[in-house]
Amino acid sequence: MSTRLDKKMAELKAAGKKGIFIYITAGAPDVETTLKAVREAEKAGADVIELGLPFSDPMADGPVIQSASVCALKNGMTLKKELEIVREIRKFSDIPLIGMGYINNMYHYGFEKFVTDFKAAGMDGIIVPDVPHEESGEMRKICAAHDFHLAEFITPGTTEARMTETCKGATGFIYCVSNNGVTGVKKIDYSTIGKVCEKTRKFTDTPLAVGFGIGSPEAAVDAAAKSDAVIVGSAVVKRLMDGKFEEAMALIGAMREALDAAYGKKA
Repeated sequence: MSTRLDKKMAELKAAGKKGIFIYITAGAPDVETTLKAVREAEKAGADVIELGLPFSDPMADGPVIQSASVCALKNGMTLKKELEIVREIRKFSDIPLIGMGYINNMYHYGFEKFVTDFKAAGMDGIIVPDVPHEESGEMRKICAAHDFHLAEFITPGTTEARMTETCKGATGFIYCVSNNGVTGVKKIDYSTIGKVCEKTRKFTDTPLAVGFGIGSPEAAVDAAAKSDAVIVGSAVVKRLMDGKFEEAMALIGAMREALDAAYGKKA
């Protein structure tokens, strides 16, 4: 498998850079802003876009992304409309696109149809936080058959035995959850997930991306210490929902600069 995501992560590694994944809720506050945010986030330094597929009960998400989901659903967002958003993004960008959604929507749509339709539209993979590894065997088979990534998860509580299992067939990236809880900007000691990342390296070469809680350039630098990338969601979504578009893009730019200054190859 060699997807846009694989190529991007290999490029970053070769350049000695850390990746930035930016989460944007599809259709919140509106479709126009979603498309503009993807375009401008890439210019500001985002390497990957995580496109949130709104759901009425987003159990892994904190208040900011929950309210963005509610807004998008009120705007009439559906998987079919999200397909259109992916197609629109592909008209102006080749940035890797990873969906983030909940299994209820995908099963209702038909999981294999979801994978084939979204892959054809230009998506590179999916994060499904409410399906544990033990229950995702059939989903993993379908995704592998279509060269579509299904993200695996590592948390501070993941045992080495479980790491062996979840890392075995992991592709694209592994989502390293920084703390036990939901998404949202908060003060976190990233050394805990850093130690987990170090252990994970024994079991896989798949890139590791740390998410949850990252709201500042300093937090991004801390979170990236032992990982290959950081995932930033609520801090950007909150600004987009508050109508502070330029501020959202400036934050991405500041994170890009901070990561490059901290980890870029020294001349």
